[in-house]
Amino acid sequence: MTRTLVIIDIQNDYFEGGAHPLVGPEAAAVNAARLLASHRQDGQPVVHVQHVWDAPDAEFFAPGTHGVEIHPLVAPADGEPVVVKANPNSFLGTDLDARLREARADVDGVVIVGMMSSMCVDATVRAAADAGYSVTVAHDACAAPDLAFGGSVVPAAQVHGAFMAALGDSYAEVVSTDQLLAGR
Repeated sequence: MTRTLVIIDIQNDYFEGGAHPLVGPEAAAVNAARLLASHRQDGQPVVHVQHVWDAPDAEFFAPGTHGVEIHPLVAPADGEPVVVKANPNSFLGTDLDARLREARADVDGVVIVGMMSSMCVDATVRAAADAGYSVTVAHDACAAPDLAFGGSVVPAAQVHGAFMAALGDSYAEVVSTDQLLAGR
């Protein structure tokens, strides 16, 4: 089975010392890197997605900063496409759909990994499914932040779990990196 690996926003600002660190980005990036290495080895397509927040008041992902750069664990190799986006949904205002459709005759679906589970991963998975793609999410190659709601902090693990459960209910097959690699 051939699937395009879509790596969403694994960028320096989400790691310790960055402008918007998540909980557990290192473990997620390591698993994403394992999938990236497997896709490269098997000659399967890869698309990197990079969020650039091009506004004077950008809190993170500001152009020209170290934080906006794709993390070295999953840095694009020569010839691997990078889709630059300005919205949570990686399809909105980008050529991601065109890139995926070009390869679609030879591709069975997409595998999505990245950051943040509760924002860009969620929005992109739903858009991909709505566009007719068969979607798989490697849940342990994604990371989330702690969030606040109703005066309480919702821990990142609960945020991540809730979003993975919702995506797995209707939009995607949600599996571990090990499960994906075993199915090579």
